[in-house]
Amino acid sequence: MSDAPLHATVPDSSAGRRFDAVLAELFPDYSRSRLSAWIKSGDARLDGREVRPRDPVRGGEAVTLNVVLQVQTHSEAEDIALDVLFEDEQVIVINKPPGLVVHPGAGNPAGTLVNALLHRDPSLNALPRAGIVHRLDKDTSGVMVVARTLPAHTALVEQLSARGVHRQYLAVVVGALVSGGTANAPIDRHPRDRIRMAVREDGREAVTHFRLRERFRAHTLLECRLETGRTHQIRVHMQHLKHPIVGDPLYGGPLKLPRGATPELIESLRGFRRQALHAETLEFAHPVSGDPVRCTAPVPDDMQQLVAVLRADSRAAAESGR
Repeated sequence: MSDAPLHATVPDSSAGRRFDAVLAELFPDYSRSRLSAWIKSGDARLDGREVRPRDPVRGGEAVTLNVVLQVQTHSEAEDIALDVLFEDEQVIVINKPPGLVVHPGAGNPAGTLVNALLHRDPSLNALPRAGIVHRLDKDTSGVMVVARTLPAHTALVEQLSARGVHRQYLAVVVGALVSGGTANAPIDRHPRDRIRMAVREDGREAVTHFRLRERFRAHTLLECRLETGRTHQIRVHMQHLKHPIVGDPLYGGPLKLPRGATPELIESLRGFRRQALHAETLEFAHPVSGDPVRCTAPVPDDMQQLVAVLRADSRAAAESGR
């Protein structure tokens, strides 16, 4: 799959520099690794000649770049409904429901977000991971952005790496917190359980900011903002702070009930079988225009119901003097 060739001229000021470094400056919409691959395949040429990535330029040469996109994603397209919050030629922003797996894999070869995206836009098969630049866990709901072009993919990955994407979550956690704060604790794979992540001194930097949205008798609705984006980051940090997310099957711990909990509250907490975590807001700079794009996903019904029951329990306890 290839568009019309792109053309540029090597600046005289670049004389003596490596071709791959100059190419990256001439065509910043594409990653260095992909540009290097195009040099090696002969799709990036200098004065019509095939050269090596490390070969020096003289300045003034003509550069021709054939943007060749090969199939990157071989999953089957499936007609799965998507809740689209924003869409244009460069990006799709969706509200992922709880229970939807993002990427196909062992045990989930089909019925995933990738399968749904390929049905909506078959050209996504030429992008890494069908354009997905960040993920949500299967049972975490909320807003996600997907790139529709290679330049958009490169730009969004760079924004995420530079911490330029605003990601705000809602979480219902165990314990009545009295204030917000910041969890700054490195995260990596658990040393014994490979399914789980854990706070580790030798882990990768992980920072989560949180503040109180609403406080209940024995639980808190938190607003969490990711500064970094490690796997299971909010879930691991909340467990580390001894305030695990309600319903979390990996990090949640035993069920905790406030004294004199109503039957409705007991049933609601026992029946909540996923982590009460929702990606509420995503804001990023549009990869082409640079304009801010801000999307908010409504809180799913099960989490709304959980919060309503917690609120009713707190109100009833206050009225009765419990």
